[in-house]
Amino acid sequence: MTQRDPSTSSGPGQAPGTAAESNPARGIRLRVSAPLCLLAFLAVYLVAVCTPFGQRTENALFSGYGAKPAWIYDWSGAAYGSSALPPLEQTAMPTLLVGIAAIAAVTLVRRCWWQGCAAIGIVMATLGSKELTRMILPRPDLVGARVSLIEASFPSGHVAIPAGLALGAVLVASPRVRPYVTAVGMLWLAVTAGAVQATYHHRPSDVLGSALLACACYRLAVRLLPPVHAPGGARRLRALPTVALALSAAGALVAGARDDSVTQSLVFAAAAFLCAALFWSASGPRQRTGLRGAEHPAADRRVPAQRRSDATPRS
Repeated sequence: MTQRDPSTSSGPGQAPGTAAESNPARGIRLRVSAPLCLLAFLAVYLVAVCTPFGQRTENALFSGYGAKPAWIYDWSGAAYGSSALPPLEQTAMPTLLVGIAAIAAVTLVRRCWWQGCAAIGIVMATLGSKELTRMILPRPDLVGARVSLIEASFPSGHVAIPAGLALGAVLVASPRVRPYVTAVGMLWLAVTAGAVQATYHHRPSDVLGSALLACACYRLAVRLLPPVHAPGGARRLRALPTVALALSAAGALVAGARDDSVTQSLVFAAAAFLCAALFWSASGPRQRTGLRGAEHPAADRRVPAQRRSDATPRS
């Protein structure tokens, strides 16, 4: 299900310079809904985990020489004494705590209590649903895989942390800063998703599952929040989505690359970029206009003229 942002639609006969033209997000912005994310999550699980074809396809991606051929190996924390990019390896819990503290700080500064509570709820719901689904969704061994590939890893916890934190940050960010927060969150998610695949910690279905869970939680929170008026005079950043998607693609390529297989590198990068694209689609503009008359002032100006024409004496 896709939705057209109500703030970008224009009524019939709308005059130039009205609210539709002042909106920074003109045109159609495709947004995934929470039910669609959950259906996609279930479809990914059924196809990739519960079918011999899915298991055989993903297991074939782990035919290399461990994590060392990954380009991001030195920054993954897998090497002895190396530093790990948040939230990889031992940095997962500190990253989560710092991220929640940052969301709480922004909530206090902006005094956006509803958005702040919803943002923290997105983080906790994403991680909680990840743990719950991993416990209740089994991974049957349908192809006689080796022991290291039998353990359940769907969905990914390492990807759930940046996805939930970044979407929570988008929710509490001010309208002027929100596009930049979205771009940074997309890049962070793409790099993390590519890194955990390239180092053989997770499968492509694992990272997609976590991204879909986070997007579902975000869309549900936005749906339950009260309407927010679109700010006047917001800057138009038409090129930023393209730049954000390009940076996410570059980050996914670098983080998902391996020296021993071009095919694995491209598959890992594609899955990581798809996570970033889902993030961008879910975090679309959430502003809603208030009164109906504010959306179509030209229509209001036509009413008095119509009344004057009705009041003219008939000959």
